[in-house]
Amino acid sequence: SGFVQMDYTPTQSGFRQLPPQSNGSQLFEDTSGAAHGLHRGYKQSDKYNFDNQQAGPQAAGLSSQSILSDPMSNMALAYGSSLASQGREMVDKNLDRFIPISKMKYYFAVDTVYVGKKLGLLVFPYMHENWEVSYQKDTPVAPRFDVNAPDLYIPAMGFITYVLVAGLALGTQNRFSPELLGVQASSALVWLIMEVLAVLLSLYLVTVNTDLTTIDLLAFSGYKYVGMIVGVVAGLLFGRPAYYLALLWCCAAIFVFMIRTLRLKLLSEAAAEGRLVRGTRNQLRMYLTMSIAAAQPVFMYWLTYHLVR
Repeated sequence: SGFVQMDYTPTQSGFRQLPPQSNGSQLFEDTSGAAHGLHRGYKQSDKYNFDNQQAGPQAAGLSSQSILSDPMSNMALAYGSSLASQGREMVDKNLDRFIPISKMKYYFAVDTVYVGKKLGLLVFPYMHENWEVSYQKDTPVAPRFDVNAPDLYIPAMGFITYVLVAGLALGTQNRFSPELLGVQASSALVWLIMEVLAVLLSLYLVTVNTDLTTIDLLAFSGYKYVGMIVGVVAGLLFGRPAYYLALLWCCAAIFVFMIRTLRLKLLSEAAAEGRLVRGTRNQLRMYLTMSIAAAQPVFMYWLTYHLVR
């Protein structure tokens, strides 16, 4: 634990060695006792922390149990859960009334064959004879199995393609800008929504009992984008006369398509029996069908005439 000093005393015969003596001062202190005390302090601190950690969850559990055991708290929780469930049911019911979200998959159940046949029917509907929608167990079959069934795939892709073609047309005229393209897209969407709302209001005023839904009307109103794209592309490739010719053809085609499709929905009783039913209500239905069909060429020209110069 230290260095021992050796003393030597001179004698007559030489040096005599004295017994070793402790130096009294050590170069290194013995800290084993302090370390042991510190270790004991750490143990006590760890035990204190561990006790606190055990006491924390117990205290939290006691507080939560006291809250849950309170009758007023239980009543408030039950009342809040009841309000939340009622609000969710009300929103789902009203949303499904106007836009049945659960049926959206039906309108996108298409394939390549259906899309090709439907586009041909929209451009050349004059040779098509059977316009009735097929049913299976009182449920209309998916669009990929029936070309007469309405879908949302062609209207959605048609709207996106129309916006892209409009941007291309504006770019060829050195008038392209993101703001102008946004105005073009938003105006087309607003006109589409206004058209569907006007048809819904007309059906309500005329009191027509029909199985047409809001999505059906949205699909039928969105088919006009196909003719609009054909007209604008023809105008970009071959000039303004080609635009008028192509648009005129597509306007006539969409008019015939809408008449032959909607008459089975709005005039279902007379169309099913193959006879003309006279009466004020039937005339109103006929006028409404023709008005919806005649509005399509108007929107087609209004949304495309400024894109071709």
